[in-house]
Amino acid sequence: MRRKKMLWTGCLLLVFFIILAALVPILSPYPYSEQNASICNRYPSFSHWFGTDRFGRDLFTRTWCGVRLSLCIGLGSAMICGTFGVALGAVAGYFGGMADCLVMRAADVVDAIPSLLYVVLLTLVLGTNAWSMILGICVSGWVETARISRGEAMRLKSSEFVQAARLSGASSWHVIWHHLLPNAAGPLIVSLAFFVPRAIFTEAFLSFAGVGIAAPAASLGALVAEGQRQVRLYPGQMLYPAIVLCLLVMALHFIAAGLEEGTC
Repeated sequence: MRRKKMLWTGCLLLVFFIILAALVPILSPYPYSEQNASICNRYPSFSHWFGTDRFGRDLFTRTWCGVRLSLCIGLGSAMICGTFGVALGAVAGYFGGMADCLVMRAADVVDAIPSLLYVVLLTLVLGTNAWSMILGICVSGWVETARISRGEAMRLKSSEFVQAARLSGASSWHVIWHHLLPNAAGPLIVSLAFFVPRAIFTEAFLSFAGVGIAAPAASLGALVAEGQRQVRLYPGQMLYPAIVLCLLVMALHFIAAGLEEGTC
């Protein structure tokens, strides 16, 4: 990692963000949803590092609550999509035939509809919360991982170590979980690493558009949308959450790019 400055930089930024996202909402004297009409639209100060919004809520606390929510959505979506995508792709690629046809045709049908539409429909049905956002992202998010897993399984299933495992009497499931997937981990990890910032940006975009996380929950996209209404008078209300969002996505992209370089 010392030789890969991009990966090292991304990891340091991400750790810094995780620490602040975990500690600031707990240690801050200002609850993220507490309104105070006497301190509305305050500029940054020692008491309120990012200032306050039009309801008198501390923007510093709300911004790091938004980072925590965004990371939970991004990492949760990646874990669910990774689990289903890797399993389905490995089964399709290893067994082939009807299993491959069913999984890949289902992936084609799901992928034919824009992914944002799934998220919007699920948030309308289940409500605008983190769980509905994660489920909406995962409806089509598993497709890319499944295709990569399928390709790696098809490439590796004719390898000598797989043939040796078969001759030793290992079952097909044992071969998949103990031989194919560990040797296909590199491309799959890189794919999931790029998926996390994509999921975070999807949530931020939908929250900015007004169909994402509902108030009073703090989301980076929702904070940017709220600040955009008063950007001429109080530009910091939009600027600070937007900068934090950009740095968070950039850190995750640095990590993914560093991992991709390491697997090449």
